[in-house]
Amino acid sequence: MQSDVVSSGISALNGILQGLRLGDNVVWQVDGMDTYQHVVHPFVSQAVQDRRTVVYVRFGARRSILRPEAGVGCEDVDPRHGFDSFSAQVNGIIEKKGTGVFYVFDNLSELVAEWATDELLANFFQVTCPYLHELDTVAYFALTRGRHSHRAVARIRDTTQVLIDLYHVKENLYIHPLKVWDRYSSQMFLPHLFTEGVLTPVFHSGDASAISLTAGVPPLRVKADSIAPWDSVHRKLSQYDENELKQLEGTPEIQALKQELSQMIIGADPEHKRLSDEYLTLQELLEVRDRLIGSGRIGGKAAGMLLARGILRKASGDVSFSGVLEEHDSFYIGSDVFFTFLINNNLFRLRLRLTRNSQISTEEFEQVENRFLEGEFPGEIMDQFKDLIEYFGQAPIIVRSSSLLEDGFGNAFAGKYRSEFCVNQGSPEVRLEAFLRAVKLVYASAVNPDALAYRRQRGLGESDEQMAILVQRVSGMRYDGFFFPSLAGVAFSYNLYQWTNRIDPHQGIIRLVFGLGTRAVNREGGDYPRLIAVSHPLLRPEIGSKIAFYSQHEIDLLDLERNEFRSVPLAEIIQRDNYPNLALYVSVNEDGYMRDPEGSHIRKPEKCILTFNNLLGRTGFTKVMKELLATLESAYGHPVDTEFTASPGSSGDLRLNIVQCRPMRIPGSAEDVVLPSRIPKELLLFRTNRAISGGEVRDMKYIVYVDPTAYAVRAPMEIRQGIGRIVGELNRHPDIAPNRVMMMGPGRWGSSNIMLGVNTTYADINNASVLVEIARVEDGHVPDVSYGTHFFLDLVESRVIYLPLYPDEPEADFNFSFFEKAPNSLAQFVQGAEKFEPFIKVIDVFLAGGKRYAHVLADARKGAAVCFLRAAYNTPKQESVLHAGR
Repeated sequence: MQSDVVSSGISALNGILQGLRLGDNVVWQVDGMDTYQHVVHPFVSQAVQDRRTVVYVRFGARRSILRPEAGVGCEDVDPRHGFDSFSAQVNGIIEKKGTGVFYVFDNLSELVAEWATDELLANFFQVTCPYLHELDTVAYFALTRGRHSHRAVARIRDTTQVLIDLYHVKENLYIHPLKVWDRYSSQMFLPHLFTEGVLTPVFHSGDASAISLTAGVPPLRVKADSIAPWDSVHRKLSQYDENELKQLEGTPEIQALKQELSQMIIGADPEHKRLSDEYLTLQELLEVRDRLIGSGRIGGKAAGMLLARGILRKASGDVSFSGVLEEHDSFYIGSDVFFTFLINNNLFRLRLRLTRNSQISTEEFEQVENRFLEGEFPGEIMDQFKDLIEYFGQAPIIVRSSSLLEDGFGNAFAGKYRSEFCVNQGSPEVRLEAFLRAVKLVYASAVNPDALAYRRQRGLGESDEQMAILVQRVSGMRYDGFFFPSLAGVAFSYNLYQWTNRIDPHQGIIRLVFGLGTRAVNREGGDYPRLIAVSHPLLRPEIGSKIAFYSQHEIDLLDLERNEFRSVPLAEIIQRDNYPNLALYVSVNEDGYMRDPEGSHIRKPEKCILTFNNLLGRTGFTKVMKELLATLESAYGHPVDTEFTASPGSSGDLRLNIVQCRPMRIPGSAEDVVLPSRIPKELLLFRTNRAISGGEVRDMKYIVYVDPTAYAVRAPMEIRQGIGRIVGELNRHPDIAPNRVMMMGPGRWGSSNIMLGVNTTYADINNASVLVEIARVEDGHVPDVSYGTHFFLDLVESRVIYLPLYPDEPEADFNFSFFEKAPNSLAQFVQGAEKFEPFIKVIDVFLAGGKRYAHVLADARKGAAVCFLRAAYNTPKQESVLHAGR
């Protein structure tokens, strides 16, 4: 051990802090002097044992925190004579005692009672601390938590070497280091339960949230002199305590202030306003201010999360959601900070130009991102960012877009803007830098190609779109150097994918994954979430050996050691059979037969498949989710789309966290669609029995067709990588975009894995009327049911009919001859695309189809669709060759 490393007297604390160092000033933020004594006595005893000189600096006649004992000197200093005299006396003591002395000071908060100002308290510390440091002393100070201004505490924090929170929550004592200068360990900045000399880090997100909230100290420094309407209303309401507000909430004056505050936080959308007035309490609105950086609105995603929690907590059904929902301790970066950042960094006009132009290439956007990453924030915002990082410590967080238009009743913006995980490991400086990068990337995503295309498609080009940010603690727990939730997913209160008539669509559907929910909302190569029809949770679309294929094989998680987001093979996580409640999530695949574990022990973890069968059959998970979806839909008056995490306890109880809630858009036309019963073979292009979207598209002039076999067998890597770009150029071409267009191609469109399908983004397909994913067994392209992903929501909101097509199935038809023989017009629209012509066709349907157009009818209720050639709909020629069955 280094010679300058000394003991705190608590072995476990030494391990967390890597010992105290000569020169350390240690400030303990405590909830009372009795709490302070828990750490003072071991420190003094150890120092006496090590034959150190120990001095107790006592502030006048107040009760001593140390009993007289051998080896401990006591110096009385009276603060009643004023700051100057007191500081001079303490300085004299330090000078007289010399180097290497160990000090214990009384509670610094008592000085404010005599001096009546936090500023003088901070001044005393800034004068005293550096002198102690120079003399290689070790000094303990106490500071009462929540008694002082953020400014004063910040000055003390910046001066001291070590700052530690020490507080009780119920009967438990917690130690949470906030600053430890010049050293670092992987668990240093986590809250720790302190029991009989043992420090146990709090890893589970729900426990950490509950502890931090109960500790009850305002987490952000807020300017007290603000005259903004936001803070003016806030101050009027803050004069009442929580009990008084409950009693007065129904009075006209308080109701008016509440509605004013709600509009400032949530916005003026009538539906959100209605939900806020009914389901958010005044206290809940006030708590937002304590966690708001800036003073703008919190945006749609944050509002949806808060409203959903408020709705569920007030529900009076069979499930008591107050006992099910995890506490949340999110922070909000107000929309005004976005504009301050843009203006201060000369980015406002750039954003304005890009928004109006609505066209930007991927390469141009990378340059824009770099411009944003070079930006800086004002000092007062940086101070609050530091408070946020200090609050969360080393707990992983996620920085999520929450624009004003996002997750509203008209527009979802699903997946358009960025969300950035911060694994949040390293020193406070490293963690702050990673957080700033995440915020800037989210801001830059306001002008990414997909977002601009979406805004143009939805007629929102000139709308007021301000980017607020929601900062959430990542739900989950630490396991074997990783961090992730046991369960995550998306849940919809209306089920559009009914693979059997037994399913009740009004009870909803869930896409469930193990680990982070990114695999539930994105289309990942080779992986499939568990689709759960809430009305019949044990039914599944697959049977037999296909269950193993159509399952999740990798898990998205946060690697705490690498400090990065990763995808890891499932076998790497479960191979030791010690993951909590593993038997609820897996089945054992033995020779193609799935066996659900009967107990908690998994005999062959290497043969495990994620099925979630025991979770669905043995716990109340489905019951909770069913009531959750029904409750939210009833309050919204509209089907809803939610994102969640969950963790079942060992006794079967469930803890749930709602991280997002928004209205769900129902695809397809409102009118019934009747499919023709007989179509001449030469006019039929394809028929499928896998339709999810419903509706009718007439008179399609162009088909953009990526040949599945050519793509799978002959396409080199450079061709596969470039096809998405070619599709995007065709999608935006002025001679194609105004017409009705059908896009067809292999596997999963929108997947990042080019081996499994066409790698496109929303901006590459947003002008299509129909998107057909072709799955040929011989080519190995098997599209998953994209229902519930951000990709699918894009198609729904743009009213694109999405059709999975399996040509090799007996019930399906596919006119290979038409697509093989149709002339290729690619060169007419894209210059220099000759090398792509064997793989992608632009089919002019009117020329290839004998002066006919492509026509699609899709019946989502029956899961069937047909595409055929026919004369233009507005010509006199009617249904001479089609005989509709009614």
